[in-house]
Amino acid sequence: MTQMTARAASDLPPAPMIAGAIPRIDVAGHLAGDAESSRRAATQLRWAFENVGFYYLAGHGVPQSLIDRTYEAAARFHAQPMAKKLALKVNEHNIGYLPISDAASPQAAAQGRKPSQNEAYFLRRERTPDDPAVVASRRFHGLNQWPDDLPGFRATTLEYMQTLEALCRRLAPLYAMALDLPADFFDACFAVPHMILRMSRYPVIDDEDETVASLVPHTDSGFMTLLPPNPVPGLSILLPNGRWIDAPGVDGAFVVNGGDILHRWTNERFLSTPHRVRNLSRQVRYAIPFFCDPDHETVIECLPSCRSAADPAKYPPIRFGDYALWFARKSYEHMANETALPDAVVAPGARATARW
Repeated sequence: MTQMTARAASDLPPAPMIAGAIPRIDVAGHLAGDAESSRRAATQLRWAFENVGFYYLAGHGVPQSLIDRTYEAAARFHAQPMAKKLALKVNEHNIGYLPISDAASPQAAAQGRKPSQNEAYFLRRERTPDDPAVVASRRFHGLNQWPDDLPGFRATTLEYMQTLEALCRRLAPLYAMALDLPADFFDACFAVPHMILRMSRYPVIDDEDETVASLVPHTDSGFMTLLPPNPVPGLSILLPNGRWIDAPGVDGAFVVNGGDILHRWTNERFLSTPHRVRNLSRQVRYAIPFFCDPDHETVIECLPSCRSAADPAKYPPIRFGDYALWFARKSYEHMANETALPDAVVAPGARATARW
Protein backbone atom coordinates (compact mmCIF):
# COMPACT_ATOMS: atom_id res chain seq x y z
CA MET A 1 0.00 0.00 0.00
CA THR A 2 1.07 3.59 -0.48
CA GLN A 3 2.18 5.86 2.32
CA MET A 4 -1.11 7.76 2.13
CA THR A 5 -3.50 4.77 2.03
CA ALA A 6 -1.71 2.76 4.71
CA ARG A 7 -2.18 5.32 7.49
CA ALA A 8 -4.36 4.54 10.47
CA ALA A 9 -7.47 6.59 11.18
CA SER A 10 -5.75 8.15 14.21
CA ASP A 11 -3.09 9.55 11.90
CA LEU A 12 -5.40 11.25 9.42
CA PRO A 13 -4.53 14.76 8.22
CA PRO A 14 -4.72 17.30 11.08
CA ALA A 15 -5.65 20.13 8.69
CA PRO A 16 -8.46 20.80 6.16
CA MET A 17 -7.69 19.39 2.72
CA ILE A 18 -7.76 21.04 -0.70
CA ALA A 19 -8.46 18.84 -3.74
CA GLY A 20 -8.80 15.98 -1.29
CA ALA A 21 -5.04 15.70 -0.81
CA ILE A 22 -3.23 18.97 0.01
CA PRO A 23 -3.46 20.35 3.57
CA ARG A 24 -4.47 23.97 4.23
CA ILE A 25 -2.46 25.42 7.11
CA ASP A 26 -3.51 28.71 8.70
CA VAL A 27 -0.56 30.51 10.30
CA ALA A 28 -2.34 33.67 11.47
CA GLY A 29 -2.13 32.59 15.11
CA HIS A 30 1.53 31.64 14.76
CA LEU A 31 2.37 35.01 13.22
CA ALA A 32 0.48 36.70 16.07
CA GLY A 33 2.72 34.97 18.59
CA ASP A 34 0.32 32.38 19.97
CA ALA A 35 2.37 29.40 21.12
CA GLU A 36 -0.44 26.86 20.85
CA SER A 37 -1.20 28.00 17.30
CA SER A 38 2.48 27.56 16.44
CA ARG A 39 2.49 24.00 17.80
CA ARG A 40 -0.66 23.15 15.86
CA ALA A 41 0.70 24.61 12.62
CA ALA A 42 4.00 22.74 13.07
CA THR A 43 2.10 19.47 13.51
CA GLN A 44 0.12 20.17 10.35
CA LEU A 45 3.27 21.08 8.46
CA ARG A 46 4.96 17.85 9.56
CA TRP A 47 2.06 15.82 8.17
CA ALA A 48 2.06 17.82 4.94
CA PHE A 49 5.72 17.16 4.23
CA GLU A 50 5.77 13.55 5.33
CA ASN A 51 2.75 12.72 3.15
CA VAL A 52 2.42 15.20 0.27
CA GLY A 53 5.30 17.68 0.03
CA PHE A 54 2.87 20.56 -0.63
CA TYR A 55 0.50 22.64 1.49
CA TYR A 56 -1.72 25.69 1.17
CA LEU A 57 -0.62 28.61 3.37
CA ALA A 58 -3.47 30.72 4.76
CA GLY A 59 -3.39 33.56 7.29
CA HIS A 60 -0.06 34.76 5.91
CA GLY A 61 -0.82 38.49 5.99
CA VAL A 62 0.47 39.30 2.50
CA PRO A 63 -1.92 41.90 1.03
CA GLN A 64 -3.83 40.69 -2.02
CA SER A 65 -3.27 44.14 -3.52
CA LEU A 66 0.49 43.55 -3.47
CA ILE A 67 0.07 40.13 -5.09
CA ASP A 68 -2.14 41.67 -7.79
CA ARG A 69 0.38 44.45 -8.46
CA THR A 70 3.16 41.91 -8.78
CA TYR A 71 1.18 39.84 -11.29
CA GLU A 72 0.57 43.06 -13.22
CA ALA A 73 4.30 43.82 -13.10
CA ALA A 74 5.06 40.39 -14.56
CA ALA A 75 2.62 41.00 -17.40
CA ARG A 76 4.13 44.43 -18.05
CA PHE A 77 7.62 43.00 -18.21
CA HIS A 78 6.70 40.28 -20.69
CA ALA A 79 4.68 42.71 -22.83
CA GLN A 80 7.88 44.53 -23.74
CA PRO A 81 9.39 44.06 -27.20
CA MET A 82 11.68 41.04 -27.41
CA ALA A 83 14.70 43.27 -28.02
CA LYS A 84 14.09 45.01 -24.70
CA LYS A 85 13.90 41.71 -22.85
CA LEU A 86 16.94 40.23 -24.58
CA ALA A 87 18.95 43.26 -23.50
CA LEU A 88 18.56 41.76 -20.00
CA LYS A 89 19.32 38.18 -21.04
CA VAL A 90 19.99 35.79 -18.18
CA ASN A 91 23.63 35.69 -17.07
CA GLU A 92 26.00 33.45 -15.12
CA HIS A 93 24.21 34.36 -11.89
CA ASN A 94 20.89 33.18 -13.37
CA ILE A 95 19.64 36.76 -13.16
CA GLY A 96 17.70 38.30 -16.04
CA TYR A 97 15.48 37.20 -18.90
CA LEU A 98 15.27 33.62 -20.16
CA PRO A 99 13.39 33.23 -23.47
CA ILE A 100 11.66 30.07 -24.64
CA SER A 101 14.42 27.87 -25.99
CA ASP A 102 14.48 25.94 -29.23
CA ALA A 103 16.48 23.22 -27.49
CA ALA A 104 15.31 21.11 -24.58
CA SER A 105 17.04 21.64 -21.26
CA PRO A 106 19.07 18.69 -19.93
CA GLN A 107 16.14 17.87 -17.66
CA ALA A 108 13.54 17.98 -20.45
CA ALA A 109 15.76 16.03 -22.84
CA ALA A 110 16.24 13.29 -20.26
CA GLN A 111 12.46 12.91 -20.13
CA GLY A 112 12.11 12.76 -23.91
CA ARG A 113 10.18 16.03 -23.88
CA LYS A 114 10.23 19.17 -25.96
CA PRO A 115 11.47 22.46 -24.45
CA SER A 116 9.34 23.92 -21.66
CA GLN A 117 7.00 26.51 -23.10
CA ASN A 118 7.59 29.44 -20.78
CA GLU A 119 9.68 32.56 -20.69
CA ALA A 120 10.98 33.82 -17.37
CA TYR A 121 12.61 36.81 -15.72
CA PHE A 122 14.72 36.14 -12.62
CA LEU A 123 15.53 38.51 -9.77
CA ARG A 124 17.59 37.81 -6.68
CA ARG A 125 18.46 39.87 -3.61
CA GLU A 126 18.93 43.51 -4.53
CA ARG A 127 22.58 44.50 -4.22
CA THR A 128 24.79 47.52 -4.84
CA PRO A 129 28.00 47.61 -6.90
CA ASP A 130 30.11 47.88 -3.74
CA ASP A 131 28.51 44.82 -2.11
CA PRO A 132 31.43 42.49 -1.20
CA ALA A 133 29.69 39.56 -2.91
CA VAL A 134 29.31 41.59 -6.10
CA VAL A 135 32.92 42.79 -5.99
CA ALA A 136 34.08 39.21 -5.53
CA SER A 137 31.84 37.98 -8.40
CA ARG A 138 30.36 35.41 -6.04
CA ARG A 139 28.15 33.05 -8.01
CA PHE A 140 24.41 33.82 -7.79
CA HIS A 141 25.12 37.04 -5.87
CA GLY A 142 25.31 39.50 -8.78
CA LEU A 143 23.40 42.69 -9.51
CA ASN A 144 19.82 42.47 -10.68
CA GLN A 145 19.18 43.43 -14.30
CA TRP A 146 16.33 45.96 -14.35
CA PRO A 147 14.21 47.26 -17.25
CA ASP A 148 14.81 50.97 -17.67
CA ASP A 149 11.39 52.20 -18.80
CA LEU A 150 8.73 50.45 -16.69
CA PRO A 151 7.74 53.03 -14.06
CA GLY A 152 7.04 51.49 -10.67
CA PHE A 153 8.19 48.01 -11.73
CA ARG A 154 11.30 47.92 -9.56
CA ALA A 155 9.53 49.27 -6.49
CA THR A 156 6.69 46.75 -6.77
CA THR A 157 8.90 43.71 -7.23
CA LEU A 158 11.23 44.68 -4.41
CA GLU A 159 8.27 45.28 -2.09
CA TYR A 160 6.92 41.83 -2.95
CA MET A 161 10.29 40.16 -2.42
CA GLN A 162 10.91 41.91 0.89
CA THR A 163 7.42 41.03 2.12
CA LEU A 164 7.83 37.35 1.26
CA GLU A 165 11.34 37.25 2.68
CA ALA A 166 10.01 38.49 6.01
CA LEU A 167 7.21 35.92 5.90
CA CYS A 168 9.58 33.04 5.13
CA ARG A 169 11.88 33.97 7.99
CA ARG A 170 8.87 33.80 10.33
CA LEU A 171 7.83 30.43 8.90
CA ALA A 172 11.26 28.86 9.43
CA PRO A 173 10.58 28.15 13.15
CA LEU A 174 7.55 26.04 12.16
CA TYR A 175 9.81 23.86 10.03
CA ALA A 176 12.20 23.44 12.96
CA MET A 177 9.37 22.56 15.35
CA ALA A 178 7.91 20.13 12.80
CA LEU A 179 11.28 18.36 12.80
CA ASP A 180 11.46 18.17 16.61
CA LEU A 181 14.19 20.81 16.73
CA PRO A 182 14.41 24.03 18.74
CA ALA A 183 12.27 26.74 17.14
CA ASP A 184 15.34 28.90 16.45
CA PHE A 185 17.31 26.08 14.80
CA PHE A 186 17.20 27.57 11.30
CA ASP A 187 17.44 31.23 12.33
CA ALA A 188 21.14 31.69 11.57
CA CYS A 189 21.00 30.31 8.03
CA PHE A 190 17.86 32.34 7.30
CA ALA A 191 19.16 35.59 8.81
CA VAL A 192 19.90 36.72 5.24
CA PRO A 193 18.25 34.02 3.14
CA HIS A 194 18.99 33.47 -0.51
CA MET A 195 15.90 34.36 -2.52
CA ILE A 196 14.72 34.29 -6.11
CA LEU A 197 11.65 35.78 -7.75
CA ARG A 198 10.78 34.16 -11.07
CA MET A 199 8.26 36.04 -13.21
CA SER A 200 7.01 33.52 -15.75
CA ARG A 201 4.76 33.79 -18.79
CA TYR A 202 3.12 30.60 -20.07
CA PRO A 203 1.54 30.75 -23.52
CA VAL A 204 -1.24 28.31 -24.33
CA ILE A 205 0.04 24.88 -25.40
CA ASP A 206 -1.38 22.07 -27.52
CA ASP A 207 -3.38 19.84 -25.19
CA GLU A 208 -3.06 16.89 -27.58
CA ASP A 209 0.76 16.81 -27.55
CA GLU A 210 1.84 15.04 -24.37
CA THR A 211 5.51 15.77 -25.08
CA VAL A 212 4.90 19.49 -24.59
CA ALA A 213 4.61 21.07 -21.17
CA SER A 214 4.58 24.65 -20.03
CA LEU A 215 7.09 23.53 -17.39
CA VAL A 216 8.31 19.94 -17.49
CA PRO A 217 7.90 17.72 -14.43
CA HIS A 218 10.60 18.56 -11.91
CA THR A 219 11.43 19.01 -8.26
CA ASP A 220 12.67 22.31 -6.90
CA SER A 221 16.22 22.58 -5.62
CA GLY A 222 15.83 24.37 -2.34
CA PHE A 223 14.00 24.73 0.94
CA MET A 224 10.77 26.67 0.39
CA THR A 225 8.78 27.77 -2.69
CA LEU A 226 5.73 30.03 -2.40
CA LEU A 227 3.23 30.51 -5.22
CA PRO A 228 0.43 33.04 -4.65
CA PRO A 229 -3.15 32.19 -5.65
CA ASN A 230 -3.35 32.10 -9.44
CA PRO A 231 -6.62 32.83 -11.30
CA VAL A 232 -5.43 30.74 -14.26
CA PRO A 233 -5.03 26.97 -13.60
CA GLY A 234 -2.17 24.82 -14.79
CA LEU A 235 -0.19 23.53 -11.79
CA SER A 236 -0.35 19.85 -10.93
CA ILE A 237 1.60 17.69 -8.48
CA LEU A 238 2.58 14.03 -8.36
CA LEU A 239 1.29 12.40 -5.18
CA PRO A 240 3.36 9.68 -3.47
CA ASN A 241 0.88 7.11 -4.78
CA GLY A 242 1.86 7.99 -8.35
CA ARG A 243 -1.27 9.98 -9.24
CA TRP A 244 -1.10 13.47 -10.74
CA ILE A 245 -3.64 15.93 -9.30
CA ASP A 246 -4.38 19.55 -10.11
CA ALA A 247 -3.51 22.12 -7.44
CA PRO A 248 -6.27 24.72 -7.82
CA GLY A 249 -5.93 28.36 -6.95
CA VAL A 250 -7.46 29.10 -3.54
CA ASP A 251 -8.34 32.67 -2.60
CA GLY A 252 -6.06 33.97 0.13
CA ALA A 253 -3.74 30.97 0.17
CA PHE A 254 -0.25 30.45 -1.22
CA VAL A 255 0.73 27.03 -2.55
CA VAL A 256 3.96 26.06 -0.76
CA ASN A 257 6.32 23.18 -1.42
CA GLY A 258 9.74 22.02 -0.37
CA GLY A 259 12.65 21.10 -2.60
CA ASP A 260 15.53 18.67 -2.83
CA ILE A 261 17.62 20.42 -0.18
CA LEU A 262 14.84 20.08 2.39
CA HIS A 263 14.48 16.44 1.35
CA ARG A 264 18.22 15.89 1.71
CA TRP A 265 18.57 17.85 4.96
CA THR A 266 15.82 15.75 6.58
CA ASN A 267 17.32 12.45 5.40
CA GLU A 268 14.30 12.02 3.07
CA ARG A 269 11.83 12.43 5.93
CA PHE A 270 10.28 15.46 4.20
CA LEU A 271 9.23 15.04 0.58
CA SER A 272 10.39 17.01 -2.43
CA THR A 273 7.41 16.44 -4.67
CA PRO A 274 7.48 16.50 -8.50
CA HIS A 275 5.21 19.05 -10.12
CA ARG A 276 4.56 20.49 -13.56
CA VAL A 277 2.66 23.21 -15.39
CA ARG A 278 0.49 22.64 -18.46
CA ASN A 279 -1.40 25.76 -19.54
CA LEU A 280 -4.49 24.40 -21.26
CA SER A 281 -6.64 27.36 -20.19
CA ARG A 282 -6.88 29.03 -23.61
CA GLN A 283 -5.34 32.19 -22.14
CA VAL A 284 -1.86 33.36 -21.20
CA ARG A 285 -0.85 32.34 -17.68
CA TYR A 286 1.55 34.31 -15.49
CA ALA A 287 3.26 32.99 -12.37
CA ILE A 288 5.40 34.67 -9.71
CA PRO A 289 6.94 31.88 -7.60
CA PHE A 290 9.24 33.01 -4.80
CA PHE A 291 12.06 30.72 -3.69
CA CYS A 292 13.52 31.17 -0.21
CA ASP A 293 16.60 29.18 0.78
CA PRO A 294 19.32 29.23 3.42
CA ASP A 295 22.36 31.37 2.68
CA HIS A 296 24.82 29.72 0.34
CA GLU A 297 27.44 29.09 3.03
CA THR A 298 25.06 26.80 4.93
CA VAL A 299 26.35 23.23 5.13
CA ILE A 300 23.49 20.84 4.44
CA GLU A 301 24.13 17.90 6.74
CA CYS A 302 21.60 15.39 8.02
CA LEU A 303 19.61 16.99 10.84
CA PRO A 304 20.08 15.41 14.28
CA SER A 305 16.37 14.58 14.57
CA CYS A 306 16.37 12.77 11.22
CA ARG A 307 19.01 10.10 11.78
CA SER A 308 19.52 7.16 14.07
CA ALA A 309 21.52 3.96 14.28
CA ALA A 310 18.81 2.27 12.25
CA ASP A 311 18.48 5.17 9.82
CA PRO A 312 21.93 6.74 9.28
CA ALA A 313 22.57 9.78 7.10
CA LYS A 314 21.97 8.98 3.42
CA TYR A 315 23.95 11.92 1.99
CA PRO A 316 27.35 13.50 2.59
CA PRO A 317 27.44 17.12 3.81
CA ILE A 318 27.41 19.76 1.06
CA ARG A 319 27.49 23.53 0.98
CA PHE A 320 24.19 24.83 -0.33
CA GLY A 321 25.90 27.13 -2.85
CA ASP A 322 27.67 24.15 -4.40
CA TYR A 323 24.40 22.25 -4.64
CA ALA A 324 22.66 25.26 -6.22
CA LEU A 325 25.28 25.41 -8.98
CA TRP A 326 25.04 21.66 -9.59
CA PHE A 327 21.25 21.93 -9.84
CA ALA A 328 21.41 24.92 -12.21
CA ARG A 329 23.81 23.07 -14.50
CA LYS A 330 21.41 20.18 -14.96
CA SER A 331 18.27 22.32 -15.17
CA TYR A 332 19.15 25.19 -17.52
CA GLU A 333 20.55 24.97 -21.03
CA HIS A 334 22.61 28.16 -20.59
CA MET A 335 24.25 26.68 -17.47
CA ALA A 336 24.91 23.22 -18.91
CA ASN A 337 28.65 23.82 -19.42
CA GLU A 338 29.32 25.36 -16.03
CA THR A 339 31.95 23.78 -13.82
CA ALA A 340 30.18 22.20 -10.87
CA LEU A 341 30.72 19.34 -8.49
CA PRO A 342 30.34 15.91 -10.14
CA ASP A 343 27.34 13.74 -9.35
CA ALA A 344 29.51 11.32 -7.37
CA VAL A 345 30.44 14.08 -4.93
CA VAL A 346 26.98 15.60 -4.71
CA ALA A 347 25.32 12.18 -4.32
CA PRO A 348 22.07 13.86 -5.33
CA GLY A 349 19.69 11.01 -4.53
CA ALA A 350 16.68 9.62 -6.34
CA ARG A 351 14.42 12.68 -6.06
CA ALA A 352 17.00 14.92 -7.71
CA THR A 353 17.70 12.55 -10.60
CA ALA A 354 14.40 10.74 -11.22
CA ARG A 355 12.42 11.30 -14.42
CA TRP A 356 8.67 11.73 -14.36
